[in-house]
Amino acid sequence: MTGCIFVVGLGPGNVKHITERAKEAIFESDCIIGFKTYVDLITELIEGKEVISSPMSEEVTRAQEAIELAQAGRKVAVISSGDAGVYGMAGLIYEVLAERDLKDVLVEIIPGISAINSCASLLGAPVMHDACTISLSDHLTPWETIAKRLHAAGDADFIIALYNPKSMKRTAQIEEAQAILLQYRSKDTPVGLVKGAYRENQKVEITTLGEMLTKEIGMLSTVIIGNSATFVFDNKMVTPRGYQRKYDLDSDVQTLKPHERLRKENEPWALHGGKA
Repeated sequence: MTGCIFVVGLGPGNVKHITERAKEAIFESDCIIGFKTYVDLITELIEGKEVISSPMSEEVTRAQEAIELAQAGRKVAVISSGDAGVYGMAGLIYEVLAERDLKDVLVEIIPGISAINSCASLLGAPVMHDACTISLSDHLTPWETIAKRLHAAGDADFIIALYNPKSMKRTAQIEEAQAILLQYRSKDTPVGLVKGAYRENQKVEITTLGEMLTKEIGMLSTVIIGNSATFVFDNKMVTPRGYQRKYDLDSDVQTLKPHERLRKENEPWALHGGKA
C-alpha cells in the first residue's frame, strides 16, 4: 500500500472557498492532521475519518506525524488555513523530509486562498500593484529582521499585508510596525483591517495608518496597508494599477500604448522607443 501526504490550503475557512481539489484530497485521505481551529472549520468534510488535532505551536510534531503515517501506507491530509505554502505547513513537511533525507514520500501541495487575497476582496481592490506579506510574529524570526523588512517595504512603497499582527502576549510589534511605516507614508494612508474573513465572526474596517492602533487588531486579523497612491471610495480601498495613470477611464480608446504611459520627455530610454 502506497501512502502519501496532501498538504491542503483551506483558504479563509468557509467551505465555499475551498477548492475542488482540496475537497477531493480530504475525501481521499483516511487521516486528517491539523491545528484544532482549522479542523473545526471542516467538520462536515471529515466525518468518519481519523483526526489528529493539536495546539498552534505543535507544527513540527504534525509534520513528523504525517510523514510517519505516510511511510506506513496511510493517505494523510495536513491542513492549513489560507495557502499551505504561505506561512503554512508545506515548508515544514519538506524541511522534515530533507532532515531525514526521505525522497520516496509522495507529497502533493494543494493551494488555497491566502489571507492577502481573501481580505483584499472584502476591502475592495487594495492589492492592484506590487505588494508583499510580512508576518509580525517574532517566535521564529528575529524582530531585527522583521523591522528591516518593514523599512524596505515602506521605502519601496509596497502595499503591505501584515500577518499575525498581534496576540495577547505580542502587543508591541504592531506599534513598532506603525512607527516604522510612518517614516515613509502619510498618516492618512488607507489601512484595511479584516478579522475572520468569510467566517461567522468576520469584521471589516477601513481606517488610516495614523489611526489604526485605535481599532481592534488581534491574532486573527490581517492588516493591509495601502501604498502612496491608494485611496478610499465608497468605503472601499482602491489602489490604481499605475502610479502615473495615463489611461482614460471615460474613453473607449486609449490614446497611449502601455509602454508610453510613464514616458517623460527627454528621458534617454524614451528616445529609443522605450528601450533602455
